[in-house]
Amino acid sequence: MRSGETVIYAMDCIEGMRRYVKDRQVDAIVTSPPYNLGIRYGKYDDAIPRADYLRWMTKVAEECKRVLSDDGSFFLNIGYSSKDPWVAWEVAFQLRSIFELQNVIHWIKSIAIEKSQVGGLANMCGDVAVGHYKPINSDRYLNKCHEYIFHFTKGGDVPLDRLANGVPYQDKSNVRRWGRTARDLRDRGDTWFIPYETIKSSKNERPHPSAFPPKLPMMCIKLHGLCKTHLVMDPFMGIGDTAIACARLGVGCIGFEIDESYVKVAEERLAAERRALQWQSNALLTH
Repeated sequence: MRSGETVIYAMDCIEGMRRYVKDRQVDAIVTSPPYNLGIRYGKYDDAIPRADYLRWMTKVAEECKRVLSDDGSFFLNIGYSSKDPWVAWEVAFQLRSIFELQNVIHWIKSIAIEKSQVGGLANMCGDVAVGHYKPINSDRYLNKCHEYIFHFTKGGDVPLDRLANGVPYQDKSNVRRWGRTARDLRDRGDTWFIPYETIKSSKNERPHPSAFPPKLPMMCIKLHGLCKTHLVMDPFMGIGDTAIACARLGVGCIGFEIDESYVKVAEERLAAERRALQWQSNALLTH
C-alpha cells in the first residue's frame, strides 16, 4: 500500500488479514463487529450459537494481534440488547487472554441534562435532550442510549494523546489548579457523546443496519496519536465510516467486508468524501 492509500477488500477478514496484512503492520484498529443479536445484515448470519460466535471472535482477535504493532491500539465497539445485556462483556472477557484491556470508553448516543444539575452555566437556558436512539416498547427495559468501546493493547501500557479530544475547562480556575500547564484543555475522559446524524429515511439513507458515525473512529485514532498513526485497519468495514475518518485525518486505511453491496456503498461514500475534501482544500487556497 502507498502512504495514505485506502484499500477495501470484499472478503472475510480473517482470510484477508492472513493474505494481505503483514505482522505488526497496523498502527490502530477501529471496528465494530456483528453483535450476534439477530441484526439483519445482507450476507452474515447474526444469530449463530453464542459459543461459536465467541470462538470466531477469538480467531479474529488473534489475527488482529498479529497485524497490530507492539505499541498499537485496538478499539472494539460493541453493543448489546435489553434481552442480551452480557454479549459485549462476554466478548471482552473472551479476548482477555489475547489483549490487555487498557480503557473502557462509553459511546453516548443520547443524553438528557437538567439545567438544575449543571450549576450556573450561562449558555444553558433550560433542560436539554440531545442525540438519537432507537426507542423500545417495553415496561421492563430502558431505551439503549450507549455502547461500549473497548480499548485493547498488547501490554496495557501504550501512551495516548489524551488531549487530542480534549475539552475546555468549565471552571477556568482549574486551568492552573489541575493542568500541568496553563493550557485551557482537559482530558475528555471515558464518556464520549457522539450522536448520529439525523436521517429522514432509514431505507434510503442507512443501507447498513449497524454503522457508527465517522467521528467515532476519528476520535479513536486521535486518541491513539495521529502523529504515530500511518495505517488503520477495520476488519468489519461495513459502509466505510472508518475509511471516511481516515480520509479526513489523512492516514492510510485497509478494510475487509464480506458483503459486496456494502463495499460498493463504502467506495462511493469514500469517493464523495474525497471530492468534498478536495473542494474544501481548493476553496482555502483561493481565499
